[in-house]
Amino acid sequence: MPLSNGYHNNNRPLSVKNREFSLMKRRHFIRGAGAAGTAAAAAVVAASFPKPAIAQTMPAVKWRLASSFPKSLDTLYGGAEYFCKRVSAMTDGKFDIAPHAAGQLVPALQVADAVQNKTIEIGHTASYYYFGKDPTFAFATAIPFGLNTRQMNAWVAHHGGNDLMNEFYKDYNIHHLPAGHTGAQMGGWFRKEIKTVDDLKGLKMRIGGFAGVVMSRLGVVPQQIAGGDIYPALEKGTIDACEWVGPYDDEKLGFHKVAKFYYSPGWWEGSAMLSNMVNMEEWNKLPKTYQAVVESAGIDAMNWMTAKYDAQNPGSLKKLAQADTQFREFPAPVMDACYNAAQEVYKDLLTKNAKFKKIYDNYTAFQKDAVQWFQFAEGGFDRFMARKLRG
Repeated sequence: MPLSNGYHNNNRPLSVKNREFSLMKRRHFIRGAGAAGTAAAAAVVAASFPKPAIAQTMPAVKWRLASSFPKSLDTLYGGAEYFCKRVSAMTDGKFDIAPHAAGQLVPALQVADAVQNKTIEIGHTASYYYFGKDPTFAFATAIPFGLNTRQMNAWVAHHGGNDLMNEFYKDYNIHHLPAGHTGAQMGGWFRKEIKTVDDLKGLKMRIGGFAGVVMSRLGVVPQQIAGGDIYPALEKGTIDACEWVGPYDDEKLGFHKVAKFYYSPGWWEGSAMLSNMVNMEEWNKLPKTYQAVVESAGIDAMNWMTAKYDAQNPGSLKKLAQADTQFREFPAPVMDACYNAAQEVYKDLLTKNAKFKKIYDNYTAFQKDAVQWFQFAEGGFDRFMARKLRG
């Protein structure tokens, strides 16, 4: 029998001297075993642990993902890449989703159509791009004067938001899953200062979907343009203003080079959630384990994206300031006019669109309570800290 606890196999205690000699021999033996012995031992240990069940029994699946965003936007498109890597890692490479940037498989604003028609298995996009099909699409991204990022996460996960969206998406042969968040967005870039509501009249602005409908009531001429095409349109004067996301992406796209005034807040996107749209037939074919992996990887990518924007935006804001960007807040009368215009649009839709009304009623009921909670708990704290740390 081997030595144990300082005793011989005859159970008599070792002397201190003999115990030290015994330990020295054991160390010498282990060192003398050499690399070959170590490798052999490792092989035996590895063989004793079976591969995860998912690697043994799950099928190999290959999907193609089409994104609405260009590779240059390393957080928006990067979220799609991160998602695909997580799916592969959690399935030991069995489930392979290949990401493709805007235009590689389908045009940026036709991702939902491609998923619906089964041209691709999964699309990574912003749901409100498809507002023209039905305004109800907007809820999965943002609606004017809607929820902030954490409120949106809470609504989606714990107040029936995603279930309601999937009930709606069934008509389009799509299963919907959250896949990203930009956080609160900026109010955009303008060639001229906005001092009154009248300054909006006739303004050609890259702003689509729901926000575009609201702005049109104030005289703006909305243009829906994909991210990679905004700068040339602004540079050539095809548009007078644009909105995109926030400092990190906006500085990368160079909007400050052709428009001087940078406004906040982006009242049309207090948060902006991105979506993974999965073809319904392909979703139903997946093993339950893979469905869970896709759901988990999407949430992981959402947290990754929000954290990256929160980490990168402050530095980019400083760069924009150094480039002589003029920061402005929309005047209170302009904000009030925009809010009132949004309520008019909602009122019209609620009488005409039952699908929109069903989700709107749930969404706004949640918002009323959530806003009060955030004001009570975090609003005061945030305002205090902003005053104390303002440089």
